[in-house]
Amino acid sequence: MTATETRIEQDLIAKLEALKYTYRPDIRDREALEKNFREKFEALNRVKLTDSEFSRLRDEIVNADVFAAARHLREKNGFERDDGTPLYYTLVNIKDWCKNSFEVINQLRINTDYSHHRYDVILLINGVPVVQIELKALAISPRRAMQQIVDYKNDPGNGYSKTLLCFLQLFIVSNHSDTWYFANNNNRHFSFNADERFLPFYQFAGEDNTKITHLDSFADKFLAKCTLGEMISRYMVLVASEQKLLMMRPYQIYAVKAIVECIHQNCGNGYIWHTTGSGKTLTSFKASTLLKDNPDIDKCLFVVDRKDLDRQTREEFNKFQEKCVEENTNTETLVRRLLSDDYADKVIVTTIQKLGLALDGNNKKNYLARLEPLRQQRMVFIFDECHRSQFGENHKAIKEFFPNAQLFGFTGTPIFDDNASYQQIEGQQASFKTTADIFQQQLHAYTITHAIEDRNVLRFHVDYYKPEGNHPTPSGHPSRGGESPRPNSPPLEGWQAKPDRVVPTKRAIVEAILAKHDAATNGRKFNAVLATASINDAIEYHALFKTVQVEKQAQIESVGGDFQPLNIACVFSPPAEGNKDVQQIQEDLPQEKADNEQAPDEKKAALKAIIADYNARFGTNHSIGEFDLYYQDVQKRIKDQQYPNQDLPHAQKIDIVIVVDMLLTGFDSKYLNTLYVDKNLKYHGLIQAFSRTNRVLNDTKPYGNILDFRQQQDAVDTAIGLFSGEAAKPAKEIWLVDKAPVVIGKLQTAVQSLSDFMQSQGLENKPEALPNLKGDAARSQFINLFKEVQRLNTQLDQYTDLTDEHKASIEQVLPREQLQGFKGVYLDTAQRLKEKQDKRDDSTPPEVQQLDFEFVLFASSVIDYDYIMALIARYASQMPGKQKMSRAELIGLIQSDAKLIDDRDALTEYIDSLNTDKPHTVQGIREEYAQYKVAKTNQAIAEVAAKHGLATAALQDFVDGILRRMVFDGDQLSELFAPQELGWKARTKAELALMEDLIPLFKKLAQGREVSGLEAYEQ
Repeated sequence: MTATETRIEQDLIAKLEALKYTYRPDIRDREALEKNFREKFEALNRVKLTDSEFSRLRDEIVNADVFAAARHLREKNGFERDDGTPLYYTLVNIKDWCKNSFEVINQLRINTDYSHHRYDVILLINGVPVVQIELKALAISPRRAMQQIVDYKNDPGNGYSKTLLCFLQLFIVSNHSDTWYFANNNNRHFSFNADERFLPFYQFAGEDNTKITHLDSFADKFLAKCTLGEMISRYMVLVASEQKLLMMRPYQIYAVKAIVECIHQNCGNGYIWHTTGSGKTLTSFKASTLLKDNPDIDKCLFVVDRKDLDRQTREEFNKFQEKCVEENTNTETLVRRLLSDDYADKVIVTTIQKLGLALDGNNKKNYLARLEPLRQQRMVFIFDECHRSQFGENHKAIKEFFPNAQLFGFTGTPIFDDNASYQQIEGQQASFKTTADIFQQQLHAYTITHAIEDRNVLRFHVDYYKPEGNHPTPSGHPSRGGESPRPNSPPLEGWQAKPDRVVPTKRAIVEAILAKHDAATNGRKFNAVLATASINDAIEYHALFKTVQVEKQAQIESVGGDFQPLNIACVFSPPAEGNKDVQQIQEDLPQEKADNEQAPDEKKAALKAIIADYNARFGTNHSIGEFDLYYQDVQKRIKDQQYPNQDLPHAQKIDIVIVVDMLLTGFDSKYLNTLYVDKNLKYHGLIQAFSRTNRVLNDTKPYGNILDFRQQQDAVDTAIGLFSGEAAKPAKEIWLVDKAPVVIGKLQTAVQSLSDFMQSQGLENKPEALPNLKGDAARSQFINLFKEVQRLNTQLDQYTDLTDEHKASIEQVLPREQLQGFKGVYLDTAQRLKEKQDKRDDSTPPEVQQLDFEFVLFASSVIDYDYIMALIARYASQMPGKQKMSRAELIGLIQSDAKLIDDRDALTEYIDSLNTDKPHTVQGIREEYAQYKVAKTNQAIAEVAAKHGLATAALQDFVDGILRRMVFDGDQLSELFAPQELGWKARTKAELALMEDLIPLFKKLAQGREVSGLEAYEQ
């Protein structure tokens, strides 16, 4: 540790002592840790174990499965003593975590097979290690600090899986001023994958969402003994179906506490304003389960207002805890469960429609009379999305029948006075206009402003569509410049006059979408929703996309171009015709419900044709009679957009889904990033629709993209102002990304910083100069500087409103060809530094250890293996003098994409070996390249065999066997050297030398898959 790290550690220990932790400087190794645990265990369980009993107990409880260990920590367990009698025990006082002993240890060293790690600070509860704190002196990236812990956990034989450290629940990383924490998990939930979707990590905050990041303040608020016990026992959730530990975010914890306290004090109703995408389901689940154990509460009903949300919420609850919520198939089942005394029926998930029927005094099944015995009971009702429209009359019925009930609502977009007019009940004004009228008091707020600042959701880029060139801007757009068209002037081509403005025709909108979609979705890495004003509009758009794309394909291919049509889907509800499921779906789809009352047969026929088109495109067999299955399939394809995804090629994905009301509320997908708008949106409807696009994925998705064809800037500004909550600066600055000129200015600054650095190294700011950088510290500086250039470039690439002037400015700042060259050198440099970083020996400079490469920024969704094969075929078949792509351009493209990093050398050599005197097909190139790679691999194996004095055939069999099973067998390695009759020392040395040459080959041939057992030779 550096002197600074040592000082931070000493100060933290002093702070923890002030918080009444016992400092144990005597616990520095595994033996002392286990001795202390044994003492605490025996005292807690009032037992004296023999040495053999403790040894058996220790071996039983140490478990490499993090989830199993976490359950063990929280439950009462059984153990058979030497004399055959049972011992029932707990590892900690699970009834009152505050009454455990709390200790702090530091510089613990645990030596196991292949692992010799030292741990900065560990917190013990009753002798069990539950929190590890890693301290850093530099402002290291939190993701990089997390990566280091992930790397340590992946070491074979590490202390996390072989010792009491298996019980660690939380990791904390701090450089004293900046502190983050995250939950422990098994490897499948605790790893960094190729798409760089990272572990959830948190900063603590106060009730007002103010960050608490300084280590001293964090210790006061988070590490106080009872608080830490509460965090681990109450506010970590064990997700049974996924075998995963979840840590609740601070705002979720405060919301749960507020509800529980409101019930404890019996002080009326309340609502939680937590923005869309903030994890309201987990919050409501935790509130419900805590209420399940509250003896003062008779029933807790979690109420949703759509059938699909009922199923989705029940599945979510049961995911958090198996079978904790039973299915309510109908109102009869709901009534039966309300009357049940069974503990399993204490928490019920139901729809507001079933609840309304149960409380309807005119219902012929007379549910109300059967429920009469419950009238005076204490009931808790928790309403999801309580801004929705049907709530007013049900609220009245609940309060009349259950006078002792308490009602709590969750909403991302509350109803205020300004937007209350949107709350309608079958054409009549609702009894209660605002959320505050219904729920009396706001218990906690975490608005979209907070979520954006915390990077829990993304900001928005809003492009108010206007015609290209210097045409007049439609009215209502003073901020965009230009004058409004004169009343008597003819409308622009592709635009139509409306009473108060000029708007594009549907065909102009389709053509604009086709022109902008690849940019908006990062080369179709993401997908989009087109929101239309009516079912008739949706039908017309679906037909138009088909027509226009056929025309464009013929036009582009006639001049030798390549046009890849977008996959278009369309979904709207059919006429209900008495179908209860469809009626229930439509209760939250007012436009579709109204539209289906006009010419229902035409709507039905059109939807049948749309579904038939979908079936033909995707090889499905959906029908209008089972509309819900079709709707689910559409949702699944949007969520399965992950790129690259070999199990779901582009032909099976949806690029754009056309909707009216559906999917604009309550639907989440990380791969949806764009909303095209051709309908009027206001207030909460606008925010809900926009929020479909802003789920966080990684740095290739910098914001949610909105392309508005109705020039609704005033409505957007009003909605932002209404739902921003309290903010230190104007909400628009937080919610909306910078306009293109501002980002271009930032790009210019980033490129200038790179140029200044290169000049300081005595080099020109050109890709070809970079190999002359001296030392890893300089190379690391280049990595950080160019990564910022690429991040800004990625952001600009997805702007849909770049003008020709903008594009020229970007090209002037950093020409595309030069950018591609820098990407290639970046990947080459990053690959070499990553190999040094992975070794993690003392010779690796700190600048390299701290690098966070973010390879995903350098992987184009367009450029994949198939794309490159097609390009090579086209390149090799070009007529002399008519070349459209040079060798240098083709090689540059390959070298600049992170997905091809393992294939770049082989592809370059193959291209050089091509015979360009004959025409080539893509299939022929694919087969020829596959043969070329096999020959190259065989040659590499033969060279390694010759170098180490091994038979080529024997080494080939050895490599093939490992790759077939993806398991490395050390015994077979020894057999390879048997013919050389070496002594054990010489053989060990020879094996290690061979593995140094084989490991890069295995990694390349495994193509990103893990070869089990290989890690032991990578140290």
